[in-house]
Amino acid sequence: MTTNIAIAENITTLRQVEEKLGLKLSDERQFFTEWMDDLPTLSEAEEIRLEQVRQNYLYQISNGSLLEETVKMVVLSPLLELAGFYQSPYRFKTEVSGFLRT
Repeated sequence: MTTNIAIAENITTLRQVEEKLGLKLSDERQFFTEWMDDLPTLSEAEEIRLEQVRQNYLYQISNGSLLEETVKMVVLSPLLELAGFYQSPYRFKTEVSGFLRT
């Protein structure tokens, strides 16, 4: 007889997935080949930076979930910088904090 468990209640981190289910993160670049069709070629520096972002994300999330602000710092901000979105002609605005409003 099998026992069913709610995964969300018993497994909440990538580390627990590895330990309890025996699953491992794949580093195989050809795992999802459809994601690589018709993509521009990256420079060596871009590939190195993307790998750093990937490793930083995996390290930060390995023991639990990440809050939105952490994801913004670790993943989103480096990707926007790499894509050139902090350079001319792009400008962005952020929300004004509640305590700054009068």
